[in-house]
Amino acid sequence: MSHKIALNFEDGVTRFIDAKDSETVADAAYRQGINIPLDCRVGACGACKCQVESGRYELGEDFIEDALSADEAAQGLALTCQMRAQSDCVVRVPVASSACRIKQGSFRAAIREVKALSDSTISLAVEGDELGKLAFLPGQYVNLQVPGSEQSRAYSFSSMPQDGKVSFLIRNVPGGLMSGYLTQLAKVGDVMTLSGPLGSFYLREVRRPLLLLAGGTGLAPFLAMLEKLEESGSEQPVHLIYGVTNDFDLVEMDKLAAFAQRLPNFTYSACVANPDSQYPLKGYVTQHIAAGQLNDGDVDIYLCGPPPMVEAVNQDLRQRGIQPANFYYEKFAASA
Repeated sequence: MSHKIALNFEDGVTRFIDAKDSETVADAAYRQGINIPLDCRVGACGACKCQVESGRYELGEDFIEDALSADEAAQGLALTCQMRAQSDCVVRVPVASSACRIKQGSFRAAIREVKALSDSTISLAVEGDELGKLAFLPGQYVNLQVPGSEQSRAYSFSSMPQDGKVSFLIRNVPGGLMSGYLTQLAKVGDVMTLSGPLGSFYLREVRRPLLLLAGGTGLAPFLAMLEKLEESGSEQPVHLIYGVTNDFDLVEMDKLAAFAQRLPNFTYSACVANPDSQYPLKGYVTQHIAAGQLNDGDVDIYLCGPPPMVEAVNQDLRQRGIQPANFYYEKFAASA
């Protein structure tokens, strides 16, 4: 039996390998052209020590305390020259991908659909045979090259791969290069190049309640996360708060309602910052975080939004005296 291992490097690059029950993660990576740093291969130097963020595995028996202490093992650290996966795993490798001789993954895909969800948001779906090789963790992004130029823009996946298709939510930026292409030039069948996957913002193993905070098109990675949660299941409560500036910025509300119907532990709310909004909930995301959703700090918070939103949530947590178990965030700014 083999298991899929996601190797996340410190520069945000992720690569997936298949590891057999009988081989170590380091050997499996080397077999597939990825050279995880190591020296001894016998569990003595500690050079291949990595953080296992999810999955079941065996530590191995042929390593010494100096290479991996009992405390480190209890914290999820493992020596990849000894570690054998017993399920799919996510492993954080504390070096840049370039140090492991990894080239950035590149995939070609054709436009399947471009749809204006509102004046401010575009939905883009692409498909292609090469996307069958594309694997990513829900929450990650790719660099999407603007056809007819050498420039790329970074966008989070708003869906998991299905039948060779993936989708994105894209901010419609006046005068923006990608926005201009999608609204004026794009046609079904046009070929685009995706490079990645990238990013350390992704859904970890769910061990406690989740609070998801989305700002604008920062909703995209959470749609992919919800798809993954629907597939894998979770007994933990998951609450999403989606904040936008104007009423017309609210998109994909039907998808959120559908997730709430299908996922028994999922709830959501949305708010609009514009005081003239006609939407029932007004104000900012921080104004709609209930104390119970913070669970006295025993909560994992995921946030994707503009830098001021990240700072506002940090300040709000400090004022409440809450230190969440984990706080993962992705800052983004609209690109012209």
